[in-house]
Amino acid sequence: MTTLLLARHGLTALTGPVLAGRTPGVHLSEEGRRQAGALAARIAGVRLDAIVSSPLERCVETAAAVAEGRGTAVKTDERFVECGYGDWTGRPLEELAKEPLWRVVQAHPSAAVFPGGEPLADVQHRAVAAVREWNARVGEKGVYLVCSHGDVIKAIVADALGLHLDQFQRITADPAALTVIRYAPLRPFLLRLNDMGELRLPEDSEEKDGGENITGSDAAVGGGPGTT
Repeated sequence: MTTLLLARHGLTALTGPVLAGRTPGVHLSEEGRRQAGALAARIAGVRLDAIVSSPLERCVETAAAVAEGRGTAVKTDERFVECGYGDWTGRPLEELAKEPLWRVVQAHPSAAVFPGGEPLADVQHRAVAAVREWNARVGEKGVYLVCSHGDVIKAIVADALGLHLDQFQRITADPAALTVIRYAPLRPFLLRLNDMGELRLPEDSEEKDGGENITGSDAAVGGGPGTT
């Protein structure tokens, strides 16, 4: 089973009040750098076969903090880049909340197409396709980290949970928080969501009693063995 660690980038000066989108030159703030270092420390004991990042600076800097001392180079993948918000890029969220499209984004995001930008449905399609490709690349026992953006992470999680994209606003992805998805042959399992604690992944040996080699299923009866 392939394990994906999804990390949102740390804070920037624009995170919160402004829709930064793909604005170039948006770097981590001092607090964002601290968050990135704390993220690296929380997963220091986890083997990573690959570290992948959105090409935007705030993600690359967060991923670089995780990669430091591991001897693993950060690879960028355009498919994990922030949503193309088009004409909304760089505008204050308080101002955007007054736009008619805002209600569509909140209540019916699968129909949202940003003016001069990208449909949210396309964001999910490209990001999930990238996950499937990286899963195959690192292999069935691989563990890898992807550093991306809030809407991209939420779209990937919605797919893993079998949720329609219109439900993805119910998912949260905070700066420097970690979400963990394990992809089994039959279905994905969400192990952690928007987590800020230290991570220890369950070993294959902890799962084998409910694994598909025994029962033909990829889930343990009774909810699984847990991680502690």
